[in-house]
Amino acid sequence: MKFNTQLQEAKLIKRYKRFLTDIELPSGEILTVLCPNTGSMKSCITPGWEVMISDSQNPERKYRYTWEMVHNEKCWIGINTGIPNRICEEAIANDLIPELTDYPEIKREVKYGENSRIDLLLKNENRLCYIEIKNVTLVEDDGNYYFPDAVTTRGRKHLYELMEMVKQGHRAVMLYVIQRSDGKIFKPAKHIDPDYTEALKEAHKNGVEILAYRAEVSPQEIRIAEPVKWEID
Repeated sequence: MKFNTQLQEAKLIKRYKRFLTDIELPSGEILTVLCPNTGSMKSCITPGWEVMISDSQNPERKYRYTWEMVHNEKCWIGINTGIPNRICEEAIANDLIPELTDYPEIKREVKYGENSRIDLLLKNENRLCYIEIKNVTLVEDDGNYYFPDAVTTRGRKHLYELMEMVKQGHRAVMLYVIQRSDGKIFKPAKHIDPDYTEALKEAHKNGVEILAYRAEVSPQEIRIAEPVKWEID
């Protein structure tokens, strides 16, 4: 996924109220921009780090600019949780995720479960494949990637809905998209949300597949790059 317009660089001042971030432009101007991430963003919000923002070019929008990524002095980290669905759809359509090939039909945001919408629904002549996608931005001191970065009852609900799809004879996949490159393996964050970890273990035992893929993040483009080893024990 290439950005339609050139991103603008700035420095992070602070993130607050979940959806807002103050940044400083190279000119010294301070802007409040939209933060498209409801998690804690632990390991992504150090003041002074370089950030990139996009311009909606809509002067009527309350917050015209959106925070897209941050550089932790090692790599770019994509913090926009709306990006993974788009780059996964693009990767699957181009057969870049070997586990998810041979599905000529791809739909987004299809209703399923209890008042939920599946991120991607794949279909071929034999079977449906339900894919839930989560954005991973957390790396802990041990050098591993983790999800979630805050307690997520919604994320746990999605796992049980995927289990139900397996019971109905469909394929179900939990796909973690890691928008940074400075970690080693992926693990559920038991130290943050033990209930989510237990639900993931249960889902895996009941036929829900787990995939973890790293995305290559740059101010020009974000794309699925390579699989990442995962552990859930």
